[in-house]
Amino acid sequence: MADRSTARRDPDSPRGWTRYLPLAAIGVAALLGAFFLRDWLSFETLADNREALIAFRDANYALTVAVFVAAYVAIVAFSLPGAAIATLTGGFLFGLFPGVLYNTVAATIGATAIFLAARHGLGDRLAARMDASEGMVKRIREGIRENETSYLFVMRLIPAVPFFVANLIPAFVGVGLGKYVVTTFLGILPGSVVYTWVGAGLGEVFARGERPDFDIIFEPHILGPILGLAALALLPIVIKRIRGKA
Repeated sequence: MADRSTARRDPDSPRGWTRYLPLAAIGVAALLGAFFLRDWLSFETLADNREALIAFRDANYALTVAVFVAAYVAIVAFSLPGAAIATLTGGFLFGLFPGVLYNTVAATIGATAIFLAARHGLGDRLAARMDASEGMVKRIREGIRENETSYLFVMRLIPAVPFFVANLIPAFVGVGLGKYVVTTFLGILPGSVVYTWVGAGLGEVFARGERPDFDIIFEPHILGPILGLAALALLPIVIKRIRGKA
């Protein structure tokens, strides 16, 4: 009996493969979405259906919010194409506020789903192996552990870090769920404000027959403050290094 119970708990046993199902489902959904949903989750789709969306929102506001948030969560959780369009849609339908709140909450929930799937499937084992490793791998793990909040904020604030990657790394190094959720929400908030603001002005863009500038976040007057926040997030790490050398 003891051998059987041990086998059931062993992640390498035949039954242990079930722990990879959530992460595998995300991977399969991401591949299918890339092929079949790219044309649907697009700016053109939003432009073609804008009047119907506005009419539905005016007639069913609470239902519109619920459907929008659920759709946004699914887009992020399954890494489907169209996250930027979803953020613009939130601004277009609900304005800067509460649109930015709906966008940020939905993105955080979706990101947390990926985090939990990755941690359930691989995170605990990878974190244990990193702790047992020597050399560079161990130093990286210890560095992140000593400055988790700063590293998590920087990954979220700097647009160069892919969102999906920023969801996986914390799971693989053993970051706590509470800290992950808080830093994700606050870290993506600046970028969410920018794109929601753009979405709130889509009415004029539609009227001119133009497309929104998706690279606006890289404009100096917008990217500068975000990089400033990233620098502030790194400040505790710099201070620790200076004190350590002293």
